[in-house]
Amino acid sequence: MAERNYTRQLATIISIDAVGFSRLMGIDDELAVAAFEERRDIIADSCAAFGGRTFGDAGDSIMAEFGNPIEALRAAFDFQGRVVALNASVAEDMRMPFRAGINTGDVIVREGRLYGDDVNIAARLQEFAPHDGLAISETTWHHVKDKTAAEFTDLGEFMLKNIALPVRVLIAGRGGGSGASPAAPLAAISPAFSPQKAPPKGPPAIAVLPFAGNGGERDVGYMADGIAEDIIYGLSNTRWLSVIAKSSSFQFRDDSLGTRVIGNALGARYIVSGTLTRNGGQIRLNTSLADTSNGRLVWSQRFDRDLVDIFKLRDQIGSEIVSMLDKEVDRAEQARTFQVPWESLETWQLVRRGRWHMNRRTRGDTEIALDFFEKAYREDPNSSAVLNELAWWYFWRAWLRFGDSDDLDKVQQYARKALLMDSLDARPHAHLGVIDIMRGQPRAAIEHLKEALHINPSFAFARSAMGSAKLLLGDAADAIPFFLDTERLSPFDLYRFHNLGELAVAYSFVENWPAVIATADRSLNLSPGYFYARYLKIGALMRSGRADEARRELAIFETRHPDFSEQRVRWIPFADKSANEFLIANFELARSAT
Repeated sequence: MAERNYTRQLATIISIDAVGFSRLMGIDDELAVAAFEERRDIIADSCAAFGGRTFGDAGDSIMAEFGNPIEALRAAFDFQGRVVALNASVAEDMRMPFRAGINTGDVIVREGRLYGDDVNIAARLQEFAPHDGLAISETTWHHVKDKTAAEFTDLGEFMLKNIALPVRVLIAGRGGGSGASPAAPLAAISPAFSPQKAPPKGPPAIAVLPFAGNGGERDVGYMADGIAEDIIYGLSNTRWLSVIAKSSSFQFRDDSLGTRVIGNALGARYIVSGTLTRNGGQIRLNTSLADTSNGRLVWSQRFDRDLVDIFKLRDQIGSEIVSMLDKEVDRAEQARTFQVPWESLETWQLVRRGRWHMNRRTRGDTEIALDFFEKAYREDPNSSAVLNELAWWYFWRAWLRFGDSDDLDKVQQYARKALLMDSLDARPHAHLGVIDIMRGQPRAAIEHLKEALHINPSFAFARSAMGSAKLLLGDAADAIPFFLDTERLSPFDLYRFHNLGELAVAYSFVENWPAVIATADRSLNLSPGYFYARYLKIGALMRSGRADEARRELAIFETRHPDFSEQRVRWIPFADKSANEFLIANFELARSAT
């Protein structure tokens, strides 16, 4: 048996991490290293003064060991106060705050280094601490709670990475009105010691925090709050996401606690946050979506706008963000379903898995998608989410089959049942609208689509369908803004090629040939096999006097679509059939020139 060359002992570990070190390295690496070393010396000095020692420095992290939990807490308060004072003496963008996690437990000591779960717990705890703040475990809290004036706020239990059992996390602040104290939003978190709830069944919840208004101007703060409120309202209209109420999420104006802590307090899987800045007659909004389960950034976007009409600006930015967030959360949840055995998927997860296959747009994946949707339907035949996906599936097949009446009947059946389940869902209204479009009844379609957009103004599919209805009625100029709005609301939509194709048609009718060519090219870049976009481009090239290019495009068209018949274009249900003849004539110019 090998000789044991380590010992075990009870110890209190502080894990200390520099916040923003990588950012400062990107600005000035030599200055960042010097600033870190200066603060590291302060931390080492404070730890030594209270009977501890530092060990295991790695990058921008420091570990410290103490025999007494009370002395560890005092040392942490001491170096935090000294670092805060030092940071106050430098420019704001060059400050380097530190956060710390403290845990008490059994450790293995070998050659001066410490190992074990309790060391790892300390490292995980510091991720929960606010900037210049402390997070401690329940184990440490039991040792110090009655022997110090510190104040503690319980965050609840968390499962920490690579730690088998849940750990209760508390935020510690100086008591007695001096020094650092828990961040204000923590007052919103119940201090009761109740175990962390298991994740609720059903779709995930999303919380929109109040957007920060930079610049100190009151109107910027008002506008920032207004945009966040618009996003809450818009997300609630998507109907498949659970949205945390403003009265709860707006208590977290200070996001220094981090997404994992705030998400756990609110019961939200996703957190939306943002910062609004005004510079003269322009504003800039930076917004992001984070996954609270792992702290990772899912999506971020910057919006620059001229400040003209505040209310119109709020509507535009808010609707764009809602549309993008809807799709980004959907995409993230589709990927998450692959972490669950298919036989254990809940109904809403079956829908997300089916959507993942639908988005691949292959014949085989489309059939697999239907299998998932039908399985979800068998499990919950009254789910509006399931009914809407089935309506979409049959609409998509009807579109590919140029208006198959049996498929359209099924779309209508599922859409009407979905409306019975949820009359405030925009999706079934939109599905009923596109049925009317496919059946050559665009005026009837407009009524359904108006209702859909009244319920959810950010619904890009309904906006595109409204443009198509107006186009079929001969109102190309009125249709164009709807297609452009769709581009703004959903710039990365997988079915964007179709919207661009419709926009190219509208430009054809107003005889803006350069716009037809450019828009058709954008559609073809997304879906090279989309016959309609290339068909329109060929006609536009001929009308522009670019016959040689038109002939080259025609050769590609005939290779890709050898069975093409002009009946495909005659089928399009324009109210005035001269519109069909106009498009056909443009295309035939190229054929007659060969």
